[in-house]
This record gives sequence, C-alpha cells and structure tokens, in this order.
Amino acid sequence: MMLKSKVSIVKGLSYQGGLPMLSWVLHRISGIGIILFVGMHVAASFFVHVVGTDSNIPDLLNVFYESWGFQLFIYFCAIFHALNGLRIIVLDLWPQALQYQREMTWLEWLIFIPIYGMGVFFILRNAFAGG
Repeated sequence: MMLKSKVSIVKGLSYQGGLPMLSWVLHRISGIGIILFVGMHVAASFFVHVVGTDSNIPDLLNVFYESWGFQLFIYFCAIFHALNGLRIIVLDLWPQALQYQREMTWLEWLIFIPIYGMGVFFILRNAFAGG
C-alpha cells in the first residue's frame, strides 16, 4: 500500500526561508566564490613561476577571471560577503540586536544594492566600451 503525500513536490521544493535565510545561503556562496578567485590567482602564479612561460594555463586563467561576467560575480561575492559579515559581527557582539535581525538584513540590502549597482555600471561600461 502506498502512502499518500500531503505536500506536493512543488510546495516541498519552494523556498520559504525568508530574507535572513537567503542571506545565509548567499554568504556561503559568496565565500566559495572568493575562495575560487583566490585559488585561481594562486594557480596562475604557480604556473607562471614554476612551469614557466611556455604554458598557456596562466593566460587562460587570466582571460577567465578578467572577463566581465566573472568580475560581476566576484564583485558581488566580495561586497555581499563583507556587508553580511559585518551584520553577523554586530549580531554576535550585541545579542539584544537579534530582535532586529530582519531590519538589519533589510539595511544590509539597502547598503548593498547601490554599491553593487555602481560597480555593475562601471564594469559593464568598460566591458562594452572595449576598455
């Protein structure tokens, strides 16, 4: 006999965590993005200094992390990770601020969006202007 499920797959997979949970997930993703960026820099330096200039790997890595799409991703990771980390520090140092966690998350996004928007503007302007 098969059990009947009261929750559909769509409802079970839908996101219901709210803004603080979204910040938690994005903090982990941005941390991985930063580790990826630093790892690529270390790998490019390794191939230049150890393997030598005969290898195309450092050039391929440079082309990848100098692309405007990767720059937008890394800029997002760095700015979001820093601002969210500051919010977490404030919440850790002043536990009574936990009752204002949702408001602090909104404040984080209100600071993040214009800073990231300016960066996106300049990165895309340079990318499409050929700079």
